[in-house]
Amino acid sequence: MIKKTGKSKTDKFRDIDTYCKGYMRYLGAAKTARRSYAESVKLLEDSGFREISKFASLKPGDRVYRGYEDRTVMAAVIGKKKISEAGIKVVGGHTDAPRLDLKPRPLYEKGGCVYFDCHIYGGIKKYQWLTLPLALYGRIVRKDGSFVDVTVGDNPDDPVFLISDILPHLGRDQEKKSVAEFYPAEDLDPVCWSTPGASAKDAEADGKPKADKPGLIAYLKKAYKVDEEDLLSAELEIVPAGMPRYVGFDCALITGYGHDDRVCSFAALQALIDAAGEVPEQTASILMCDKEEVGSMGATGMQSSFFENTVAELIERQEKNARDILVRRALERSTMLSADVTAAADPHFPDVDSTGNEARLHKGVAASKYTGGTSKSGASDCSPEFVAEIRRIMSEADVKWQMAELGRQEKGGGGTISQYMARFGMKVLDMGTPMWNMHAPWEIVSRSDCWQTYRAYSAYLRD
Repeated sequence: MIKKTGKSKTDKFRDIDTYCKGYMRYLGAAKTARRSYAESVKLLEDSGFREISKFASLKPGDRVYRGYEDRTVMAAVIGKKKISEAGIKVVGGHTDAPRLDLKPRPLYEKGGCVYFDCHIYGGIKKYQWLTLPLALYGRIVRKDGSFVDVTVGDNPDDPVFLISDILPHLGRDQEKKSVAEFYPAEDLDPVCWSTPGASAKDAEADGKPKADKPGLIAYLKKAYKVDEEDLLSAELEIVPAGMPRYVGFDCALITGYGHDDRVCSFAALQALIDAAGEVPEQTASILMCDKEEVGSMGATGMQSSFFENTVAELIERQEKNARDILVRRALERSTMLSADVTAAADPHFPDVDSTGNEARLHKGVAASKYTGGTSKSGASDCSPEFVAEIRRIMSEADVKWQMAELGRQEKGGGGTISQYMARFGMKVLDMGTPMWNMHAPWEIVSRSDCWQTYRAYSAYLRD
Protein backbone atom coordinates (compact mmCIF):
# COMPACT_ATOMS: atom_id res chain seq x y z
CA MET A 1 0.00 0.00 0.00
CA ILE A 2 1.43 3.40 -0.98
CA LYS A 3 1.65 5.86 1.86
CA LYS A 4 0.08 9.19 0.89
CA THR A 5 2.15 12.32 1.41
CA GLY A 6 0.42 15.64 1.98
CA LYS A 7 0.94 18.63 -0.28
CA SER A 8 2.55 21.74 1.19
CA LYS A 9 1.56 25.31 0.39
CA THR A 10 4.55 25.67 -1.92
CA ASP A 11 3.55 22.67 -4.07
CA LYS A 12 1.01 24.40 -6.28
CA PHE A 13 0.60 21.85 -9.03
CA ARG A 14 1.31 18.23 -8.04
CA ASP A 15 1.55 15.78 -5.18
CA ILE A 16 3.97 12.89 -4.72
CA ASP A 17 1.63 10.17 -6.01
CA THR A 18 0.65 12.02 -9.18
CA TYR A 19 4.26 12.94 -9.81
CA CYS A 20 5.71 9.45 -9.31
CA LYS A 21 3.05 7.79 -11.47
CA GLY A 22 3.85 10.27 -14.25
CA TYR A 23 7.55 9.61 -13.86
CA MET A 24 7.11 5.85 -14.03
CA ARG A 25 5.05 6.16 -17.23
CA TYR A 26 7.79 8.35 -18.72
CA LEU A 27 10.58 5.97 -17.65
CA GLY A 28 8.81 2.99 -19.16
CA ALA A 29 8.35 4.76 -22.49
CA ALA A 30 11.76 6.47 -22.63
CA LYS A 31 14.02 3.43 -22.94
CA THR A 32 16.54 5.27 -25.16
CA ALA A 33 17.78 8.87 -25.54
CA ARG A 34 15.83 9.17 -28.79
CA ARG A 35 12.60 8.00 -27.11
CA SER A 36 13.29 10.26 -24.12
CA TYR A 37 13.58 13.14 -26.54
CA ALA A 38 10.28 12.26 -28.23
CA GLU A 39 8.44 11.91 -24.91
CA SER A 40 9.93 15.17 -23.60
CA VAL A 41 9.05 17.17 -26.71
CA LYS A 42 5.50 15.83 -26.59
CA LEU A 43 5.13 16.93 -22.97
CA LEU A 44 6.62 20.33 -23.80
CA GLU A 45 4.36 20.92 -26.79
CA ASP A 46 1.30 19.76 -24.84
CA SER A 47 2.24 22.47 -22.32
CA GLY A 48 2.49 25.27 -24.88
CA PHE A 49 6.19 25.19 -25.73
CA ARG A 50 7.08 25.75 -29.40
CA GLU A 51 10.20 25.05 -31.46
CA ILE A 52 12.52 28.05 -31.63
CA SER A 53 12.30 28.43 -35.41
CA LYS A 54 8.66 29.48 -34.95
CA PHE A 55 9.74 32.64 -33.08
CA ALA A 56 11.02 35.70 -34.95
CA SER A 57 11.41 37.44 -31.59
CA LEU A 58 11.00 36.49 -27.94
CA LYS A 59 9.14 38.27 -25.16
CA PRO A 60 8.79 37.53 -21.43
CA GLY A 61 6.69 34.45 -20.81
CA ASP A 62 7.34 32.79 -24.18
CA ARG A 63 7.85 29.02 -23.98
CA VAL A 64 10.47 27.79 -26.40
CA TYR A 65 12.59 24.72 -27.07
CA ARG A 66 15.37 23.71 -29.42
CA GLY A 67 16.33 20.12 -30.21
CA TYR A 68 19.18 18.48 -32.05
CA GLU A 69 19.36 15.10 -33.80
CA ASP A 70 16.32 13.85 -31.86
CA ARG A 71 18.44 13.27 -28.75
CA THR A 72 19.34 16.55 -27.07
CA VAL A 73 16.92 19.33 -26.19
CA MET A 74 16.95 22.65 -24.36
CA ALA A 75 13.73 24.36 -23.29
CA ALA A 76 13.16 27.74 -21.67
CA VAL A 77 10.58 30.11 -20.27
CA ILE A 78 11.74 33.60 -21.23
CA GLY A 79 12.20 35.93 -18.27
CA LYS A 80 11.58 39.63 -17.77
CA LYS A 81 15.31 40.42 -17.83
CA LYS A 82 17.29 40.13 -21.05
CA ILE A 83 19.41 37.00 -21.27
CA SER A 84 22.48 39.00 -22.31
CA GLU A 85 22.21 41.06 -19.11
CA ALA A 86 21.01 38.56 -16.51
CA GLY A 87 22.07 35.20 -17.91
CA ILE A 88 19.82 32.17 -17.46
CA LYS A 89 19.03 29.53 -14.89
CA VAL A 90 19.67 25.98 -16.10
CA VAL A 91 18.79 22.56 -14.74
CA GLY A 92 20.76 20.14 -16.89
CA GLY A 93 20.75 16.35 -16.97
CA HIS A 94 21.18 13.54 -19.48
CA THR A 95 18.89 10.89 -20.93
CA ASP A 96 21.32 8.25 -22.19
CA ALA A 97 21.94 5.18 -20.02
CA PRO A 98 24.35 2.21 -20.03
CA ARG A 99 23.31 -0.45 -22.51
CA LEU A 100 24.49 -2.76 -25.29
CA ASP A 101 24.66 -1.30 -28.81
CA LEU A 102 24.42 -3.53 -31.88
CA LYS A 103 27.56 -3.32 -34.01
CA PRO A 104 27.31 -2.15 -37.65
CA ARG A 105 27.39 -5.78 -38.81
CA PRO A 106 25.40 -7.25 -35.94
CA LEU A 107 24.36 -10.72 -37.10
CA TYR A 108 26.61 -13.76 -36.73
CA GLU A 109 26.12 -17.50 -36.44
CA LYS A 110 27.62 -19.75 -33.79
CA GLY A 111 26.71 -23.26 -32.74
CA GLY A 112 23.42 -23.34 -34.57
CA CYS A 113 22.17 -19.93 -33.37
CA VAL A 114 22.21 -16.38 -34.67
CA TYR A 115 23.39 -13.71 -32.24
CA PHE A 116 23.38 -9.93 -32.06
CA ASP A 117 27.01 -8.82 -31.98
CA CYS A 118 27.08 -6.04 -29.38
CA HIS A 119 29.34 -3.28 -28.10
CA ILE A 120 29.13 -2.05 -24.50
CA TYR A 121 27.92 1.55 -24.08
CA GLY A 122 28.83 3.17 -20.76
CA GLY A 123 30.07 1.61 -17.55
CA ILE A 124 28.43 -1.71 -16.68
CA LYS A 125 29.12 -4.85 -14.69
CA LYS A 126 28.94 -7.47 -17.42
CA TYR A 127 27.55 -10.26 -15.24
CA GLN A 128 24.45 -8.21 -14.41
CA TRP A 129 23.29 -8.47 -18.04
CA LEU A 130 23.33 -12.29 -18.17
CA THR A 131 20.12 -14.37 -18.24
CA LEU A 132 17.84 -11.31 -18.20
CA PRO A 133 14.94 -10.67 -20.60
CA LEU A 134 16.19 -7.98 -22.97
CA ALA A 135 14.42 -5.67 -25.42
CA LEU A 136 15.53 -4.19 -28.74
CA TYR A 137 14.94 -0.49 -29.48
CA GLY A 138 16.21 1.77 -32.21
CA ARG A 139 16.03 2.98 -35.77
CA ILE A 140 17.10 1.49 -39.11
CA VAL A 141 17.75 4.04 -41.86
CA ARG A 142 17.65 2.93 -45.49
CA LYS A 143 19.89 4.37 -48.23
CA ASP A 144 17.09 6.59 -49.50
CA GLY A 145 16.77 8.23 -46.07
CA SER A 146 13.53 6.52 -45.11
CA PHE A 147 13.59 4.72 -41.78
CA VAL A 148 11.76 2.30 -39.56
CA ASP A 149 11.66 2.37 -35.76
CA VAL A 150 12.07 -0.93 -33.94
CA THR A 151 10.58 -1.74 -30.53
CA VAL A 152 10.61 -5.40 -29.50
CA GLY A 153 10.42 -6.89 -26.04
CA ASP A 154 8.15 -4.75 -23.88
CA ASN A 155 4.70 -5.55 -25.22
CA PRO A 156 3.07 -8.62 -23.61
CA ASP A 157 3.06 -10.59 -26.89
CA ASP A 158 6.64 -9.66 -27.89
CA PRO A 159 9.55 -12.06 -27.80
CA VAL A 160 12.59 -11.02 -25.75
CA PHE A 161 16.31 -11.60 -26.21
CA LEU A 162 18.70 -13.25 -23.76
CA ILE A 163 22.41 -13.67 -23.05
CA SER A 164 23.02 -17.20 -21.80
CA ASP A 165 25.35 -18.28 -19.01
CA ILE A 166 26.86 -21.62 -18.07
CA LEU A 167 25.02 -23.79 -15.56
CA PRO A 168 26.56 -23.95 -12.04
CA HIS A 169 27.11 -27.72 -12.39
CA LEU A 170 29.74 -27.06 -15.08
CA GLY A 171 30.96 -23.66 -13.96
CA ARG A 172 33.98 -24.52 -11.78
CA ASP A 173 36.52 -23.05 -14.20
CA GLN A 174 34.38 -19.91 -14.52
CA GLU A 175 34.25 -19.49 -10.75
CA LYS A 176 38.06 -19.34 -10.57
CA LYS A 177 38.14 -16.23 -12.75
CA SER A 178 37.66 -12.63 -11.64
CA VAL A 179 34.35 -10.89 -12.24
CA ALA A 180 35.97 -8.88 -15.04
CA GLU A 181 37.36 -11.98 -16.74
CA PHE A 182 34.76 -14.73 -16.48
CA TYR A 183 32.54 -13.36 -19.25
CA PRO A 184 34.39 -11.62 -22.12
CA ALA A 185 32.83 -8.44 -23.49
CA GLU A 186 32.87 -9.90 -27.00
CA ASP A 187 30.55 -12.68 -25.83
CA LEU A 188 28.01 -10.33 -24.30
CA ASP A 189 25.66 -11.05 -27.19
CA PRO A 190 21.98 -12.06 -26.97
CA VAL A 191 20.54 -14.85 -29.07
CA CYS A 192 18.03 -13.60 -31.64
CA TRP A 193 17.31 -16.67 -33.84
CA SER A 194 17.75 -20.41 -33.33
CA THR A 195 15.66 -22.12 -36.00
CA PRO A 196 17.77 -24.75 -37.82
CA GLY A 197 18.64 -24.40 -41.49
CA ALA A 198 15.83 -24.98 -43.97
CA SER A 199 17.36 -28.03 -45.63
CA ALA A 200 19.37 -30.97 -44.36
CA LYS A 201 22.42 -29.62 -46.20
CA ASP A 202 22.04 -26.16 -44.67
CA ALA A 203 21.16 -27.49 -41.25
CA GLU A 204 24.56 -29.06 -40.68
CA ALA A 205 27.99 -28.09 -42.02
CA ASP A 206 31.20 -29.91 -41.10
CA GLY A 207 29.25 -31.93 -38.59
CA LYS A 208 28.13 -28.80 -36.75
CA PRO A 209 24.59 -27.40 -36.59
CA LYS A 210 23.89 -24.37 -38.76
CA ALA A 211 21.21 -21.81 -37.99
CA ASP A 212 18.82 -20.50 -40.59
CA LYS A 213 20.31 -16.99 -40.87
CA PRO A 214 18.60 -16.53 -44.27
CA GLY A 215 15.32 -17.16 -42.43
CA LEU A 216 16.12 -14.32 -40.03
CA ILE A 217 16.97 -11.98 -42.93
CA ALA A 218 13.67 -12.91 -44.58
CA TYR A 219 11.85 -12.17 -41.33
CA LEU A 220 13.46 -8.71 -41.09
CA LYS A 221 12.53 -8.03 -44.71
CA LYS A 222 8.91 -8.95 -44.08
CA ALA A 223 8.53 -7.27 -40.67
CA TYR A 224 10.51 -4.07 -41.26
CA LYS A 225 11.13 -3.92 -45.02
CA VAL A 226 14.91 -3.82 -44.54
CA ASP A 227 17.73 -6.10 -45.61
CA GLU A 228 20.98 -6.99 -43.88
CA GLU A 229 22.88 -4.16 -45.56
CA ASP A 230 20.46 -1.62 -44.05
CA LEU A 231 21.76 -2.58 -40.63
CA LEU A 232 24.97 -0.71 -41.51
CA SER A 233 23.02 2.52 -40.99
CA ALA A 234 21.07 1.52 -37.91
CA GLU A 235 21.04 2.65 -34.31
CA LEU A 236 19.85 -0.37 -32.37
CA GLU A 237 20.13 -0.79 -28.62
CA ILE A 238 19.69 -3.72 -26.25
CA VAL A 239 18.05 -2.65 -22.98
CA PRO A 240 16.32 -4.55 -20.16
CA ALA A 241 12.77 -5.65 -20.93
CA GLY A 242 10.06 -4.69 -18.48
CA MET A 243 8.35 -1.65 -17.01
CA PRO A 244 9.21 0.21 -13.77
CA ARG A 245 7.80 -1.34 -10.60
CA TYR A 246 7.46 -0.50 -6.92
CA VAL A 247 9.77 -2.31 -4.50
CA GLY A 248 8.76 -3.63 -1.07
CA PHE A 249 5.38 -4.03 0.62
CA ASP A 250 5.39 -0.31 1.42
CA CYS A 251 6.01 0.62 -2.25
CA ALA A 252 8.51 3.21 -1.03
CA LEU A 253 11.07 2.43 -3.73
CA ILE A 254 10.91 2.35 -7.53
CA THR A 255 12.99 0.05 -9.70
CA GLY A 256 13.45 0.48 -13.42
CA TYR A 257 15.96 0.80 -16.23
CA GLY A 258 17.57 4.19 -16.83
CA HIS A 259 16.89 6.05 -13.56
CA ASP A 260 20.41 7.36 -14.25
CA ASP A 261 19.68 9.95 -15.38
CA ARG A 262 16.07 10.12 -16.48
CA VAL A 263 14.94 10.51 -12.87
CA CYS A 264 16.63 13.93 -12.80
CA SER A 265 15.88 14.92 -16.39
CA PHE A 266 12.17 14.22 -15.94
CA ALA A 267 12.16 16.17 -12.67
CA ALA A 268 13.72 19.13 -14.49
CA LEU A 269 11.26 18.83 -17.36
CA GLN A 270 8.26 18.72 -15.04
CA ALA A 271 9.60 21.56 -12.92
CA LEU A 272 9.95 23.81 -15.97
CA ILE A 273 6.49 22.90 -17.30
CA ASP A 274 4.89 23.59 -13.94
CA ALA A 275 6.80 26.86 -13.55
CA ALA A 276 5.72 28.10 -16.99
CA GLY A 277 2.48 29.50 -15.63
CA GLU A 278 4.41 32.43 -14.20
CA VAL A 279 6.80 34.82 -15.95
CA PRO A 280 10.19 34.52 -14.22
CA GLU A 281 12.51 37.44 -13.59
CA GLN A 282 15.42 35.50 -15.08
CA THR A 283 14.97 33.09 -17.98
CA ALA A 284 14.44 29.57 -16.62
CA SER A 285 15.61 26.62 -18.68
CA ILE A 286 16.36 22.92 -18.74
CA LEU A 287 18.85 20.89 -20.72
CA MET A 288 18.45 17.18 -21.53
CA CYS A 289 21.56 15.90 -23.27
CA ASP A 290 23.00 12.70 -24.71
CA LYS A 291 26.35 10.85 -24.49
CA GLU A 292 27.10 11.62 -20.83
CA GLU A 293 27.78 7.96 -20.10
CA VAL A 294 30.61 7.92 -22.66
CA GLY A 295 32.24 11.24 -21.76
CA SER A 296 29.78 13.73 -23.28
CA MET A 297 31.46 13.43 -26.68
CA GLY A 298 29.77 13.78 -30.06
CA ALA A 299 27.39 16.31 -31.59
CA THR A 300 24.69 15.65 -28.98
CA GLY A 301 26.99 15.61 -25.94
CA MET A 302 27.86 18.50 -23.66
CA GLN A 303 31.34 18.83 -25.14
CA SER A 304 29.64 19.97 -28.35
CA SER A 305 28.53 23.54 -29.07
CA PHE A 306 24.82 22.80 -28.74
CA PHE A 307 24.31 24.68 -25.48
CA GLU A 308 26.08 27.92 -26.40
CA ASN A 309 24.55 27.78 -29.90
CA THR A 310 21.10 27.59 -28.33
CA VAL A 311 21.83 30.49 -25.98
CA ALA A 312 22.98 32.46 -29.05
CA GLU A 313 19.69 31.64 -30.82
CA LEU A 314 17.74 32.94 -27.81
CA ILE A 315 19.75 36.16 -27.60
CA GLU A 316 19.49 36.74 -31.34
CA ARG A 317 15.70 36.85 -30.91
CA GLN A 318 15.96 39.39 -28.08
CA GLU A 319 18.63 41.78 -29.32
CA LYS A 320 18.61 44.12 -32.30
CA ASN A 321 22.38 43.92 -32.51
CA ALA A 322 23.26 40.43 -31.31
CA ARG A 323 26.99 39.87 -30.98
CA ASP A 324 29.17 37.01 -29.78
CA ILE A 325 30.25 38.98 -26.72
CA LEU A 326 26.61 39.03 -25.54
CA VAL A 327 26.56 35.24 -25.58
CA ARG A 328 29.80 35.08 -23.59
CA ARG A 329 28.51 37.56 -21.04
CA ALA A 330 25.22 35.71 -20.71
CA LEU A 331 26.96 32.38 -20.10
CA GLU A 332 29.23 33.85 -17.45
CA ARG A 333 26.23 35.37 -15.65
CA SER A 334 24.28 32.10 -15.71
CA THR A 335 23.88 29.48 -12.99
CA MET A 336 23.14 25.79 -13.16
CA LEU A 337 22.07 22.77 -11.17
CA SER A 338 23.78 19.79 -12.76
CA ALA A 339 20.93 17.32 -12.49
CA ASP A 340 22.54 13.91 -12.12
CA VAL A 341 22.14 11.04 -9.69
CA THR A 342 24.55 10.07 -6.95
CA ALA A 343 25.21 6.85 -5.07
CA ALA A 344 23.10 6.16 -1.99
CA ALA A 345 24.70 4.27 0.89
CA ASP A 346 23.96 0.56 0.57
CA PRO A 347 23.86 -1.33 3.90
CA HIS A 348 25.46 -4.33 2.19
CA PHE A 349 28.56 -2.30 1.20
CA PRO A 350 29.40 0.17 3.99
CA ASP A 351 33.14 0.05 3.26
CA VAL A 352 32.74 2.33 0.21
CA ASP A 353 30.83 5.08 2.04
CA SER A 354 32.40 8.42 2.84
CA THR A 355 31.42 8.25 6.51
CA GLY A 356 29.22 11.19 7.41
CA ASN A 357 29.26 12.49 3.84
CA GLU A 358 27.30 9.76 2.08
CA ALA A 359 23.82 10.18 0.59
CA ARG A 360 21.00 8.03 1.96
CA LEU A 361 17.66 6.94 0.55
CA HIS A 362 14.58 8.83 1.80
CA LYS A 363 16.73 11.75 2.99
CA GLY A 364 15.93 13.95 0.00
CA VAL A 365 17.73 15.22 -3.09
CA ALA A 366 21.52 15.17 -2.74
CA ALA A 367 23.85 18.07 -3.51
CA SER A 368 27.52 17.39 -4.28
CA LYS A 369 29.98 20.27 -4.15
CA TYR A 370 32.34 18.20 -6.30
CA THR A 371 32.39 14.85 -8.05
CA GLY A 372 35.40 13.28 -9.79
CA GLY A 373 37.93 10.87 -8.36
CA THR A 374 40.13 10.79 -5.28
CA SER A 375 42.03 13.94 -6.20
CA LYS A 376 38.87 15.74 -7.41
CA SER A 377 39.93 15.00 -10.98
CA GLY A 378 37.16 15.84 -13.44
CA ALA A 379 35.29 18.00 -10.92
CA SER A 380 34.11 21.59 -11.25
CA ASP A 381 34.12 22.07 -7.43
CA CYS A 382 31.32 24.55 -6.79
CA SER A 383 32.04 27.82 -4.98
CA PRO A 384 30.79 28.13 -1.38
CA GLU A 385 28.88 31.28 -2.35
CA PHE A 386 26.69 29.39 -4.82
CA VAL A 387 26.25 26.51 -2.38
CA ALA A 388 25.00 29.05 0.17
CA GLU A 389 22.58 30.49 -2.40
CA ILE A 390 21.15 27.04 -3.08
CA ARG A 391 20.91 26.37 0.65
CA ARG A 392 18.79 29.50 1.01
CA ILE A 393 16.49 28.49 -1.85
CA MET A 394 16.00 24.98 -0.49
CA SER A 395 15.33 26.29 3.00
CA GLU A 396 12.78 28.87 1.87
CA ALA A 397 10.91 26.24 -0.20
CA ASP A 398 11.11 23.65 2.61
CA VAL A 399 12.83 21.14 0.31
CA LYS A 400 14.28 18.04 1.94
CA TRP A 401 17.90 17.77 0.82
CA GLN A 402 21.28 16.45 1.88
CA MET A 403 24.92 17.19 1.13
CA ALA A 404 26.96 14.21 -0.05
CA GLU A 405 29.95 13.02 -2.02
CA LEU A 406 30.36 9.98 -4.26
CA GLY A 407 31.94 7.45 -1.96
CA ARG A 408 35.14 6.99 0.02
CA GLN A 409 38.44 8.17 -1.42
CA GLU A 410 40.52 5.59 -3.36
CA LYS A 411 37.43 3.48 -4.00
CA GLY A 412 36.65 4.96 -7.42
CA GLY A 413 34.68 8.00 -8.47
CA GLY A 414 32.48 9.46 -11.17
CA GLY A 415 31.58 12.63 -13.00
CA THR A 416 28.72 14.63 -14.48
CA ILE A 417 28.29 17.34 -17.11
CA SER A 418 29.06 20.04 -14.53
CA GLN A 419 32.70 20.42 -15.62
CA TYR A 420 31.67 21.11 -19.22
CA MET A 421 29.25 23.83 -18.12
CA ALA A 422 31.53 25.42 -15.55
CA ARG A 423 34.07 26.15 -18.30
CA PHE A 424 31.79 29.03 -19.41
CA GLY A 425 32.28 30.67 -16.03
CA MET A 426 28.87 29.54 -14.83
CA LYS A 427 28.21 28.76 -11.20
CA VAL A 428 27.37 25.04 -11.16
CA LEU A 429 26.34 22.69 -8.36
CA ASP A 430 25.61 18.98 -8.78
CA MET A 431 22.21 18.10 -7.34
CA GLY A 432 20.30 14.90 -8.00
CA THR A 433 18.54 11.79 -6.76
CA PRO A 434 20.40 9.20 -4.63
CA MET A 435 20.12 5.63 -5.89
CA TRP A 436 21.07 2.01 -5.40
CA ASN A 437 22.30 -0.25 -8.22
CA MET A 438 23.63 2.62 -10.33
CA HIS A 439 24.35 1.44 -13.92
CA ALA A 440 22.72 -1.93 -13.30
CA PRO A 441 19.93 -3.10 -15.61
CA TRP A 442 17.48 -2.44 -12.76
CA GLU A 443 18.26 0.60 -10.60
CA ILE A 444 16.46 1.66 -7.41
CA VAL A 445 15.39 5.09 -6.16
CA SER A 446 13.14 6.33 -3.38
CA ARG A 447 9.72 7.73 -4.25
CA SER A 448 10.15 10.54 -1.76
CA ASP A 449 13.61 11.40 -3.13
CA CYS A 450 12.16 11.59 -6.65
CA TRP A 451 9.55 14.02 -5.36
CA GLN A 452 12.09 16.14 -3.47
CA THR A 453 14.30 16.30 -6.58
CA TYR A 454 11.40 17.75 -8.54
CA ARG A 455 10.63 20.20 -5.72
CA ALA A 456 14.28 21.29 -5.55
CA TYR A 457 14.41 22.08 -9.28
CA SER A 458 11.06 23.87 -9.06
CA ALA A 459 12.29 26.03 -6.21
CA TYR A 460 15.49 26.93 -8.05
CA LEU A 461 13.78 27.81 -11.33
CA ARG A 462 11.12 29.91 -9.59
CA ASP A 463 13.41 31.77 -7.19
